[in-house]
Amino acid sequence: MRSTLAGDVKDALARDLPQAACCRQTLLRALAYYGGQAGHFSTQRPAIARLFHALQPRAGATAIRAVAGTRLYRATQYVAALPPGLAGADHLTARLPPRARRRCCRRAELRGAFLASGSLSLPGKGYHLEFALPNASAANRLRAMLAAEGPRPKEAVRRGRELLYFKDAESVVALLGAIGAHAAVLHLEDVRAVKETKNRIHRLVNVEAANVARAVAAATRQRAAIELVRDAYGLHRLTPALREAAELRLAHPELTLAELAALCRPEASRATLNSRLQTLVRLARRLRAEQASSWGTR
Repeated sequence: MRSTLAGDVKDALARDLPQAACCRQTLLRALAYYGGQAGHFSTQRPAIARLFHALQPRAGATAIRAVAGTRLYRATQYVAALPPGLAGADHLTARLPPRARRRCCRRAELRGAFLASGSLSLPGKGYHLEFALPNASAANRLRAMLAAEGPRPKEAVRRGRELLYFKDAESVVALLGAIGAHAAVLHLEDVRAVKETKNRIHRLVNVEAANVARAVAAATRQRAAIELVRDAYGLHRLTPALREAAELRLAHPELTLAELAALCRPEASRATLNSRLQTLVRLARRLRAEQASSWGTR
């Protein structure tokens, strides 16, 4: 059978039998409730079929038979007849309490609902845990169980089946922890940590790239302005501080303001050097305007 995250989680849960007798009975009835149809329980996971058989009393345990899939690529179904105590149209409401009073039994029922009708998507495709329920009655009951546990599911209908699902990581992790899928919780937390780290790195890289692009554009404008001042006015006519800033920018177009400021003698602050370069840019703008005006009067 093809290995999937949902399949691995279900197999791990199916191998973990509850210790309390009340929880084992609740789990058995939940499997029959959420996975039973027409007097039979069916599943695609052999581990769940073995769990269903192991939870039944030895004297009345029903046999499991494998039924080959009838469609292309359809997985084999493992089918077992529901025991007399769980068969019948009203076995859901008759055998399960309206709401499990004990927390352990409520979580056992949630585990049975997940094993019988739940699915879990890979984190790389987005967090998604859903229950595909056979009827509205089962959906209402499970909704109440989930509300008692904390997370509130979203609802939908697909091919006539009621769906309850979660798409946020916190609710998925909380529910998996409640039903005892601790290995899956650790796996999802690892995936989430790696994803958040990658996103943080991407954000930092994007910010750094944007800062570099802005610095390059500013340096290009400053260099063009200084060249205009040099040709139209002369650097020798500038004050020593402005002349030093102009010469440093022309000699080192690739350096940042902080790196240029460290080359000043005496060393200047970044803000001071930026003020000097902005003065040169304004001087270049004024010289350009004077040149345009002189050309216009000719």
